[in-house]
Amino acid sequence: MRKVTKESPLPLYYQLKEILLEMIENEELKPGEPIPPERELCEAHRISRMTARKAVMSLVNEGVVFREQGRGTFVSKPKINQKISNLRGFTEEMKEKGLITKTKLLSFKIKKVTKENKKHLEMIGKDDKVIEIKRLRYVDEEPFCIEIASIPRELCPDMKRENIENNSLYNLLEERYGFRLKYAKQTIEPIMSDEYESNLLNQKDEALCLLFRRKTYLEDSRIIEYTKAIYRGDIYKYEIKLDR
Repeated sequence: MRKVTKESPLPLYYQLKEILLEMIENEELKPGEPIPPERELCEAHRISRMTARKAVMSLVNEGVVFREQGRGTFVSKPKINQKISNLRGFTEEMKEKGLITKTKLLSFKIKKVTKENKKHLEMIGKDDKVIEIKRLRYVDEEPFCIEIASIPRELCPDMKRENIENNSLYNLLEERYGFRLKYAKQTIEPIMSDEYESNLLNQKDEALCLLFRRKTYLEDSRIIEYTKAIYRGDIYKYEIKLDR
């Protein structure tokens, strides 16, 4: 392990952070393995406990390592990278990466339309009901995200709970109902999970998450779906391609 030096213009904690990060990137420390305890770091680099802790916490905040009470600090698994360029459902996206997915249907409701539904779905038809589907998504047995999808009932009047259980929503819309999904508009923002969301995602209260809001459009510009999805920030990242 390289050593920090007081001759460097960089702060000592930042030097230690870069040393640990280099060891992780070079796989000297592999996912699931513990990093050296703060006491050992202090002795090896002749730094204070506060300096060592600041370096480690910086890596924790970036999701590179994670702490377990009473056990230590461990290297995190690489985050799942999702490219945001094509309109794909969750199942399609994860299958492309060779990941095993599972879905738990939390609720299936037919509800009276709210002002928020009207705003996001631009509903102008006579049917004043929406189908609300709430699902918990798993990747490799780990809870990954919470999805709440709203669909105008008039577009899928006979949709039932059993139709969506163990089925892709996009496949259902295309194959059963014959809709052609054209494009979607999506926003992303950081949020802190509440107690209910944290329990579902196996996270501590007020964990950092990513909130996705998506409107999916048909070829005739009607909106068929509005979805809110809360992704775990510790195992998920996204990639956007920018052309010039």
